[in-house]
Amino acid sequence: MPPAESVPTPPPALPASLPGAVRRAVIDVGTNSVKLLVADVSGRRVEPLVERSDQTRLGRGFYETRRLRSDAIAHTARAVADFAAQARELGAVGTRIVATSAARDALNQDELLAVIQKAAGLPVEVISGEQEADWAFRGVASDPVFAGQPLLIVDVGGGSTEFIRGEGDHQRFRHSFPLGTVRIMEPSPPSDPPTVREWELCRARVGEFLDRQVRPAIGSELRTCSSGAIQLVGTGGTTSILARIELGLATFDRPRIEALRLSREQVRRQRERLWGLPLLERKNIVGLPADRADVILSGVAIYEVLMEQFDFPVLRVSTRGLRFAAVMEEGAR
Repeated sequence: MPPAESVPTPPPALPASLPGAVRRAVIDVGTNSVKLLVADVSGRRVEPLVERSDQTRLGRGFYETRRLRSDAIAHTARAVADFAAQARELGAVGTRIVATSAARDALNQDELLAVIQKAAGLPVEVISGEQEADWAFRGVASDPVFAGQPLLIVDVGGGSTEFIRGEGDHQRFRHSFPLGTVRIMEPSPPSDPPTVREWELCRARVGEFLDRQVRPAIGSELRTCSSGAIQLVGTGGTTSILARIELGLATFDRPRIEALRLSREQVRRQRERLWGLPLLERKNIVGLPADRADVILSGVAIYEVLMEQFDFPVLRVSTRGLRFAAVMEEGAR
């Protein structure tokens, strides 16, 4: 198994920083990666101790057959077991395993759940797209920076993308759409290096999806976007990577990432750079994990086209999301 990327967050002094906190863990089994969050939690405050990610590619080859491959299941189960063991070592009183897009759509979902439970000794919750969207919103909204502000939160994953419009604790709209980095890439992977024609086709495909499925569902909520009344906030791996590339960050730095405001022009320039380089050169870009150098193409495409079509001048970045909300819930086992 390839080494997981670690995010070195220094452990807080529990009694001083979060009196009465509970240490919990969440393992997020996604279409492209498995992610771990171990944190001390007190109410809406979440202090991360360890965050890790392993690109297990559970959704590799999935969209042709709707079946998860045995090798991808095995790789994913090993990663989950490793993360669960680390959570126990860190003293987490509850560890919750949640699975998203590929797991909920798979014809052989039962096989995945059985293999993970056998490896990790814990049950897996397959959450709905609506639950995924709800948690994405509540995780981002736990950041005091966004308190009370009108937001459109977008969480681009490997198999789905969640759109949530809300402010404060109120959600006006939420939905999970079948649009994701792996879902876009798998049917027609780009050449190495990608061609201009391949970019144009990808752009057209994303644009058509947004026009046909997203705009009719959420368009009425976005009529004030051009005036800047609604802030666009991206959460998930793609936006954190784009922020790290822009800042030249070799390691994860939450305060600097979340302080960044990516303009539409900056996103466009990053897309031009990424789509203009062969895979080997993309792997050497500071801030871009080598194992994300392929799917970042579809990730940056989604954000560029989204900002253009809905007239968002700026993309805010949140490193909080599904896992922050899940770990805040009492249901962690």
